[in-house]
Amino acid sequence: MQQSFWGDVIVGASLGPVFSSCSPTYFLIIASILPASLLAGTAYLFAYAAGLCVTLLIVAVAGQKFLQKVGIAADPKGWLRRGIGVLFLLIGLAIAFSLDQKFELAFANANFLDISTLEQHLLKNSGPVTAGQPQIAPGASYADSSTLTIGAASTTSTSSPMDAKARIAAKALIYPRTPEITNASGYLNTNGSSITFAGLKGKVVLIDFWDYSCINCEREIPFVEAWYKKYSGEGLEIVGVHTPEFAFEKVASNVAAAAKSLGITYPIVLDNDYGTWNAFGNEYWPQIYLVDSDGFVVYSHSGEGDYAQTEAAIQKALKERNTNEGLSTTVSSGTVNPSGAITDPDQIASPETYFGSNRNQFLANGTQGQQGTQQLSVPETLYGNALYLGGSWNFHPEYAETSDTSAKIVYKFTARDVYMVATGNPSAKVKILLDGAPIGANAGADVAADGTMTISADKLYKLVHLSNAQVHTLEIDVISGTLDAYTFTFG
Repeated sequence: MQQSFWGDVIVGASLGPVFSSCSPTYFLIIASILPASLLAGTAYLFAYAAGLCVTLLIVAVAGQKFLQKVGIAADPKGWLRRGIGVLFLLIGLAIAFSLDQKFELAFANANFLDISTLEQHLLKNSGPVTAGQPQIAPGASYADSSTLTIGAASTTSTSSPMDAKARIAAKALIYPRTPEITNASGYLNTNGSSITFAGLKGKVVLIDFWDYSCINCEREIPFVEAWYKKYSGEGLEIVGVHTPEFAFEKVASNVAAAAKSLGITYPIVLDNDYGTWNAFGNEYWPQIYLVDSDGFVVYSHSGEGDYAQTEAAIQKALKERNTNEGLSTTVSSGTVNPSGAITDPDQIASPETYFGSNRNQFLANGTQGQQGTQQLSVPETLYGNALYLGGSWNFHPEYAETSDTSAKIVYKFTARDVYMVATGNPSAKVKILLDGAPIGANAGADVAADGTMTISADKLYKLVHLSNAQVHTLEIDVISGTLDAYTFTFG
């Protein structure tokens, strides 16, 4: 292109909108001002792009005139051109060794010049159109509810439709919308009614994916139930999404019995076909998603623990709801402490171990991944975290079955507690040994005083309970009946 004034104008006019669209200010105008006022938003966008165009024009014109006056710039063998070449070489080496990333991180942490903060400050103080505009902290993340602060948090008046639009548009930039309940197989604790997340909009909703034979879920539930009792009158709703791991967990009566035993009073969705699980892209039991009153997932947590952190997120979302709706409801403070609940599970070294042919990779003395009957014997030398079976066992995809009264299960574990998911067909009686001796005082809650255990219901059985995580060898001897063993879990 010819180097002329009008050529510079065309370059600036072309690049200005491109640069402006890469700026946080551009998105803040679209999210906050444009939804409130089409005219004002368009004017802001035009003014912002025009300002960049003019700036680029000034840089281009001034740069050309400077280079024309500096003769050394035109000399291909001059020190300036050679210096620039050396500089580019050094920059290339810095990029190759990732030194540029370290410099950028150090520069960002030093906070010498925070353009985003300056731009947001200018927008915040630019006029009445931005009243109640959300302030989005740089680096806001999906899992951290503390990164979204509503600008109107200091007022108790009801938000206007304009304020709500701006708030929701800003949230949409950093938080996902809540997926809907999908292909539910039934509901519990709802008086027979179906529920939807859309129908709960306006409330803060805690969604808990769980499975009744999962010990991690079982240990988390006292906290979830305590939150329900504490905050349900303050705008919180809790929905447990029961997604089964095994076929017997699809039976509604089994889930209902487990929920009653665990003391669950909040609504439960039966997610037998993994419809809601897949809609969320979920991967774990247990998994919590916290949905704010605008319908956005603002916090999530996988597994047990961090209960104080989760409760703080609940309180924050409830306070924001009160502010946005102009409610005078007081949000309770403090943290729940359910009686007997485990807040700090011991570190365990033994992995979840499956019996069924689909996932029995820890089977040490038989053929893994093979359906059908195998005749097995337990070796004298045992390795830790390996599953050993003795006697005749019929392997199904989800479980291993035996009615052999000489059959046994042996497992050398490292944990405080040992659990087994199992059922009887219709029942089975087994004897529990620890290190070759009757289990005695180390017996779990489901083991009788004589060290035997009757297995009939489809559920998780508590076999061993120690004072802390230790290394021991567990042995389960089949006395009578037919045993279907699904998995060992540890705590």
